[in-house]
Amino acid sequence: MMLPPIWNEAWTAALVNHLWQSTLFVLILWLVTLTLRNNQARTRYWVWMTASIKFLIPFSLLINAGEFLRTSLATPIRSSAVAAAMEQIARPFPQTLSISITDYYDKASTAAAYHGNPLSAILLVVWLCGFLAVVISWARAWNRIRSAVNSSSQVTSIGKVPVLASKQLIEPAVFGIIRPVLLLPDVLNNRLSESQLNTIVAHEMCHIRRRDNLSAAIHMIVQAAFWFHPAVWWIKARLMEERERACDEGVLQSGAEAQLYAESILNVCKFCVGSPLACASGVSGSNLKQRIVRIMTKQIAHKLDFSRKLLLGIAGMAVLVLPIALGLVHATRAQAQAAAENPKDIVGTWQGTLSAGKDLRAVIKISKADGGGYKAQFYSIDQMPDPIPVTTVTLEGTTVKMSISTVGGKYEGKLASDGKTITGNWSQGPNPMPLNLTRATAETEWTIPAPTPKPPKMDPNATPGFEVATIKPSKPDQPGKAITVQGNRLRTINITLNDLVAFAYGVQSKQVIGIPAWAGTDKFDIEGKPEGEGTPSDKQWKGMLQKLMADRFKLSFHREKRELPVYVLSVSKTGSKLTKSEGDPNGLPGLFFRGRLGDLHVTNATMDDFTNLMQSAVLDRPVVDQTGINGRYDFDLNWTPDDSQFQSFEVKIPPPGENAPPPLYTAIQEQIGLKLDATKAPADVLVIDHVEKPSEN
Repeated sequence: MMLPPIWNEAWTAALVNHLWQSTLFVLILWLVTLTLRNNQARTRYWVWMTASIKFLIPFSLLINAGEFLRTSLATPIRSSAVAAAMEQIARPFPQTLSISITDYYDKASTAAAYHGNPLSAILLVVWLCGFLAVVISWARAWNRIRSAVNSSSQVTSIGKVPVLASKQLIEPAVFGIIRPVLLLPDVLNNRLSESQLNTIVAHEMCHIRRRDNLSAAIHMIVQAAFWFHPAVWWIKARLMEERERACDEGVLQSGAEAQLYAESILNVCKFCVGSPLACASGVSGSNLKQRIVRIMTKQIAHKLDFSRKLLLGIAGMAVLVLPIALGLVHATRAQAQAAAENPKDIVGTWQGTLSAGKDLRAVIKISKADGGGYKAQFYSIDQMPDPIPVTTVTLEGTTVKMSISTVGGKYEGKLASDGKTITGNWSQGPNPMPLNLTRATAETEWTIPAPTPKPPKMDPNATPGFEVATIKPSKPDQPGKAITVQGNRLRTINITLNDLVAFAYGVQSKQVIGIPAWAGTDKFDIEGKPEGEGTPSDKQWKGMLQKLMADRFKLSFHREKRELPVYVLSVSKTGSKLTKSEGDPNGLPGLFFRGRLGDLHVTNATMDDFTNLMQSAVLDRPVVDQTGINGRYDFDLNWTPDDSQFQSFEVKIPPPGENAPPPLYTAIQEQIGLKLDATKAPADVLVIDHVEKPSEN
């Protein structure tokens, strides 16, 4: 097939190969974003930003770097079929000459001058016209916003960000990259309530924290240079959608009310025009209808699980490592296989420094577990001297994995061939941080501070009351609900009298008869200090709350036996999967939800503690313990709630997303070896004789 003379020019093949590689890269990342559609928008945003930046970085540079490394090896490595195939995919169009990065950007624009090809000159003129059209349109938009900023006056500042009041009708927007300002139109002062305006400001502050103007400016450079490529404009739309969605998620996660926030956005769109410039981050971008639906339905964006982190890791490796490693395939595989055939034991003391704003020294003591495998204790010696039990420790080949359920942390690293170092990352949230561990010796081992002395226990025969107790109505906008004990202080947040009765007497709301309606709606914050010396037990804390309700709420009741719908908790056919707790058998249990309802972490708890939590906070009927299991246990239970659960939390349970955990009744069997069966049985009930709203402090 005869190709036009222009194809024989070096810059042509380089440009076409680059456009092919970038297009293929965009398609791959599009597939990646599809798998992340139920995850946080900020993750998808940076995936699309990576696709944009790829247009500025030709793969030929990485391939040349790999070829340089291959030629510099002392022993040549034979190219494999895989390497040849990858070479064909990366550069499907032949090149007559090699080209450097300076050639790529400089010769592409001046090739016509060197070769005198009229088609090259025509293409260059067409490209230049498109480039200038894009730049001029942006310059006009920039001047329009700059004019609005210059005619505005500063009314206040948020941190170091000036807030300007504008008489123009441009939507609220952040203008500027190095020294951003927040532009607010005067018209919104009369159209939005203070609460609505606060949500709009919170949205714009999200743009500032994310540095959206900088990333938008980078993509504007890509658009100007590759204006002719449809994928560039597609990426622009995706970036706009995901950045607005990420800010929406940030505002809702900060505690803003969904309906109030949605009304604020609609009012802005009603009275203001959109920002004309992509790098002036506003509030009305993206598909408005879809955004309002997502906000009002409070769709949960899940954090990245292991499989999606792995997917992104693979994508990153493919982008950076694969082109370089084309000539090193056999050597890399042989080294990995040799390391896997000679794994080292990881028993011992490992230590390393984690950079999390400041340097934090971590020490991990690994030993052999009684039933085989490993167990470990984790020390963050610059934060607290007490050890944190490591939930799981595994060594597979040269891969070391650890998880710490108590703090929601995970570690994964590679053991060196000499068994002296582990190179890896610590994850405690969406962003993993490097943590490289070194095997410590007696001479190099860091000193672990002495554990915090435990306060003495209260006499178990004591029946204390509260020496001091305050009861205050909860703030209407205060998030959360909790009963916590810290040292010798008890504190509640957003707790109703129903919640107190359920906790103190170990009953479910259906077991309380004749209690007034306000007992389930009026919420209180309680703080109390016990009488006497020492730390009360769980039973003593509950006894103090019983006395408090009798004294301050004038609560009196009598007990009866009635047949009620109940759940029976028993051991499943597969047997219990609970882990015996190594905590203080006389200490307080820990039962709390991590991040979302349905992700329950339990430490040092009995079956009574577990059933009381399930019937008072989760399920809609009493739970009868028929497991016959005694003692205290540590375990995690992760499930997807349905509409019948967590009714006392007054939250709407979102529909399950992709890869959501199983329902409670499945999870409880698979994860901890127990089961729940619905039936009817006689149960104790509390019949309320008298109760009043709490007396003054």
